Amino acid sequence: MGTGTGIGRVRGLGSAKHGSQHWWRSRVTAAGNLLLVTWFVISIFRLPHFEYEAVVKWISSPLVAVPLVLLTASVFTHLRLGLQVLMEDYVHEEAGKVFWTLLLNLYAIGGAALAIFSILKIAFAGVPA
Repeated sequence: MGTGTGIGRVRGLGSAKHGSQHWWRSRVTAAGNLLLVTWFVISIFRLPHFEYEAVVKWISSPLVAVPLVLLTASVFTHLRLGLQVLMEDYVHEEAGKVFWTLLLNLYAIGGAALAIFSILKIAFAGVPA
């Protein structure tokens, strides 16, 4: 009829129906990371040299800047999802869970925003004259 015991259903200890969504997001970001990191590594090795001007010119291309932004968003999302599971499993006090989850979200959003801003700044400004 339902999952869990009768007393568990009364106490609300059954399924919260959010575990599969979190699991799927984790798998989708992992697959995206696999594709985008592979592209990134191959692209880096194809650069003729690693001087500042060459790398800035490379990032200035829309065919490079867009995948870099997607890679950044995917990596930071995957990082947040993975560390959130660790905190939910190993931090037992509710106040600690709230604090560390808030700190993790601020770090992930702030880090992603800074990285994306940097990529877009280079992409739109181009190579300095």
